[in-house]
Amino acid sequence: MGQILQMNVGFLGLQFSFGLQQSSMGPIYSYLGADEASLPLLSLAGPVTGLLVQPIVGAMSDRTTSRWGRRTPYFLIGALLCSLSLLAMPYSSALWMAASLLWILDAANNITMEPYRAYVGDRLPKDQHPAGYIIQSAFTGLAQTLAYLSPALLVWLGMSKDAVGGNHIPQFIFWSFMFGALISVTTIFWSIWRVPELPLTPEQLTRIQSQKQGFGATLSEIWDAVKEMPVPMRQMAWMKLFQWMAMGWYWQYVTYAIARSLFGTSEAGSEGFRDAVLINSQVGAFFNVVSFITALFMVRYTLRFGAAKVHAFCLVMSGLGMLLMPHMASEHWLLLPAVGVGLGWASIMGNPYVMLARSVPPERTGVYMGIFNMFIVIPLMVGGFLVSQLYNSVFAGDPRHVLMTAGVFMLLAALATLRVKVPDGQEPAAAASGTGH
Repeated sequence: MGQILQMNVGFLGLQFSFGLQQSSMGPIYSYLGADEASLPLLSLAGPVTGLLVQPIVGAMSDRTTSRWGRRTPYFLIGALLCSLSLLAMPYSSALWMAASLLWILDAANNITMEPYRAYVGDRLPKDQHPAGYIIQSAFTGLAQTLAYLSPALLVWLGMSKDAVGGNHIPQFIFWSFMFGALISVTTIFWSIWRVPELPLTPEQLTRIQSQKQGFGATLSEIWDAVKEMPVPMRQMAWMKLFQWMAMGWYWQYVTYAIARSLFGTSEAGSEGFRDAVLINSQVGAFFNVVSFITALFMVRYTLRFGAAKVHAFCLVMSGLGMLLMPHMASEHWLLLPAVGVGLGWASIMGNPYVMLARSVPPERTGVYMGIFNMFIVIPLMVGGFLVSQLYNSVFAGDPRHVLMTAGVFMLLAALATLRVKVPDGQEPAAAASGTGH
């Protein structure tokens, strides 16, 4: 367990970066002059780079035979680029600059993400995958708790909430990104140092060296893996569609919904909006604390009842939380629906990867982890486009309506999860061709 914890410490830094994006990029765009309807389009950097980068990097890491290992070179490159992007983000002077830095930041995170997940799968035997991925989920909860809470902590420590830079970005956001840059690179280096990759066996090395190399071979491997995708992985597509559309809408509009519900404002320069940003940082920190704690206890229930059933229950609780959140009359009552959101987030970051790891052949873990990310980024792209087009008409320009619709999507994701048939055995599943049900 000590090794499992240390090998996942790097996820603390990686997810701290994602937490800053979720909690602060929308407000940063607003401070730089963006309107609410355009926020999803400005946030497409993550989905687009994930769609392009993660499958390619995942396949490349399966074929890498460097002296540092298969996955480690990608950790190092991604961590350094991520830290540099976090350092530069608060200095953005225009929307184009912030959006461009977000593209670089997301590319860096994506270079690190799927090789990291594959590294956990490589390092652990099948019967320890639930522990490995759920502990990874726990670190996600802890990291995003710190990321969400860092602005409020800085204000509690004496920083003025009204102190802003020349680009109108508050100082509490500026220093949160500085801390994120530090923790991102140091934690990943710690995991690499303390729990290095296992050396390739002669059989693995022979198999990799016998494969065709080069970019064309990588693309061919991705295409072959898509055609031969195991049936359980295909069945998870609908689950992922609904749950990630819901999460994307939640991240983009929860601050704006709080500003409307508690302060009756939509003006980014108002004191009420800055208060909403700080309240969301506390609510987000709380639901990530819930995520961190429940993830630690979730392993036993996943082993007992199965990842699919536990995931479906958690998605129902998350959906109910999103439906209730816009109706809360005070910041303290917001913590009640945040419990449900936290349960859902804990499961989203752990149980689908338990289900996937049991369904794919281990020698193709990297490429399938990358393809699995397409099940995240395509829903985020589709959801972002839809809400940008429908925001002023169907949703009447009210972010609270977006949040409640996200809750409905979570409930649909729970129903879709119950249709997934995950192999029960511990042996690697053969990659089956054909279509899912």
